[in-house]
Amino acid sequence: MIAAVSALVVALAAAAEHGEKAGGLPQLNPADFVPQLAWLLVTFVILYLILSRVTLPRIGEVLEERRDRVQRDLDAAERFKVDTDTALANYEKALSDARQKASSMAKDVRDRLGADTEKERARIEGELNSKLADAETRIAATKSKALASVDEIAAETASAVVGKLLGEEVSPAEVKKALQPAAE
Repeated sequence: MIAAVSALVVALAAAAEHGEKAGGLPQLNPADFVPQLAWLLVTFVILYLILSRVTLPRIGEVLEERRDRVQRDLDAAERFKVDTDTALANYEKALSDARQKASSMAKDVRDRLGADTEKERARIEGELNSKLADAETRIAATKSKALASVDEIAAETASAVVGKLLGEEVSPAEVKKALQPAAE
């Protein structure tokens, strides 16, 4: 191994010494133009074949796949947009229907409560009218009873007054008898 490395160093030193004697850069030496052009042509043809047969088709496939993927993504985005617009329209319609239904229900409840309130008011007014009629009947009965007993009370009172004034006992029946002809 050491021998191979030392042989390589010797060869490089000899080549460097040979290059110094020729002078200038070897690629600018007119004697080396034809081999350089031949190698350039061979390298170009090999590079062209590799690019045209292997690399460029792969790049084309990648570009085509990307174009297809972008188109699929755009199509999916358009579908999602249509679905979203449809869902939004359905939501707006459902919301409008719900508002109308809620308004209708509120009106029905309001009407029902109004009717219930009216019935309850009519029932209470009926009870009050009945109680008022009973009270008026009792008042009339009490009044007629009081008026009926007014004659007796008046007779008793007149009897007591006459008894005090005259000092004689007068019966309430006698006072009634005396007041009857005067009342007629």
